[in-house]
Amino acid sequence: MSQNYDVIVIGSGPGGYVAAIRASQLNMKVAVVEAAELGGICLNWGCIPTKALLKSAQVFEYIQHAEEYGIKVSSAKHDFEAMIQRSREVANGMSKGIQFLFRKNKIDLIQGWGKLTKDRKVEVTDKEGKKKVYEAKHIIIATGGRARELPHIKIDNEKVIGYRKAMTLEKQPKKMVIMGSGAIGVEFAYFYHSIGTEVTIVEYLPRIVPNEDEEVSKQLEKIYKKKGMKIYTSSEVIAVDTQGKGCKVTVKTPNGEEVLECDVLLSAVGVVANIENIGLEDAGVKVEKGKIVVDEFYRTNVPGVYAIGDVTPGPALAHVASAEGIICVEKIAGLNPHPLNYGNIPGCTYCQPEIASVGMTEQQAREAGYEIKVGKFPYTASGKASAAGAKDGFVKVIFDAKYGEWLGAHMIGANVTEMIAEVVVARNLETTGHEIIKSVHPHPTMSEAIMEAVAAAYGEVIHL
Repeated sequence: MSQNYDVIVIGSGPGGYVAAIRASQLNMKVAVVEAAELGGICLNWGCIPTKALLKSAQVFEYIQHAEEYGIKVSSAKHDFEAMIQRSREVANGMSKGIQFLFRKNKIDLIQGWGKLTKDRKVEVTDKEGKKKVYEAKHIIIATGGRARELPHIKIDNEKVIGYRKAMTLEKQPKKMVIMGSGAIGVEFAYFYHSIGTEVTIVEYLPRIVPNEDEEVSKQLEKIYKKKGMKIYTSSEVIAVDTQGKGCKVTVKTPNGEEVLECDVLLSAVGVVANIENIGLEDAGVKVEKGKIVVDEFYRTNVPGVYAIGDVTPGPALAHVASAEGIICVEKIAGLNPHPLNYGNIPGCTYCQPEIASVGMTEQQAREAGYEIKVGKFPYTASGKASAAGAKDGFVKVIFDAKYGEWLGAHMIGANVTEMIAEVVVARNLETTGHEIIKSVHPHPTMSEAIMEAVAAAYGEVIHL
């Protein structure tokens, strides 16, 4: 027996559930197939619960530094289990919110493992192993990604863990080595260090947060070292010995090999696409370098089959998956959406201080042959940052000197993840630097730093 839909989405993460809701808004009959929790990794094991943990760490840090704000606190103890519990409750609440949105938008939820069949249908296997086949005019694959595992370092979820285990550990480790310093690595480094774990970061590339502008990387490394974290760059973990009580991690550094002892090694070396056992081979869907090949409207080589989010070659970010899902279903509905501009995707890292960026780094702009104007405004000159006791950081902007195009913005400091959207919108509207300078920004705010940095690029800065 089969059931007919206009759209079936396989996966309910921020790509899948958003695509499903938009399709329903466009009067399509929609079903979503999900094998685990609604909301995917983002809501259950990624973006949302990690931010809850980071908030707990930030509050604990505030209390420890309360005297700097004129407040006396006799003692403050953190409760690791309660922090983990709060994080899980936040995640569960968000997942229940998706259930509500599905009911509101009349979307059918099909629980089970979905896979494509040879004749382009969706076969769903439930927990009891029973199979049922569903039909749809359009099938969207949104099965997301998982932690990448290095071939010589297997994740056992006891002594070598991935991000998922890092947010549900039964007890706090005394010492932790983190392999990889992208967003996941530096966020967990901040969380665990702030509650008293001895943290060491090992990064294969010459600097931490290697995708960010070089000045941002240097600033974060300086701050982390000042906090007491150990950082090895241009280094790699070549072996892990899990015999005995803890872990012995052998690290190849520019100065020779070192053995680091710790309780757990957190592997944070990126994400791989979940494309196995979903029938891609049976349906003849083309895959290259571990990703599903799609066009600018997320159509695969098989008519009526689409793919969005982490399974495609774009950046593995929740907000990218959501945007792709909307474009995909709007195209299916016969609307005329613009293809996504991958050059204007913001990236955010929620350690303290936060990092946010969009567009080209200074180095990328120079390598692309632009003659550039660079403006920088430090948080030390921001009244709001001083009042908040958060003077670490800066806003840096890059413009093309010839035509005034806003090429990029790179920020490190308190609240910058909330500020980056101004730059994304401005670049989307092809706003000039002078239009930003002449747009009155409220005072005192952190966001003034954007206006001041732009003014600095054009030699008009007031507060420097």
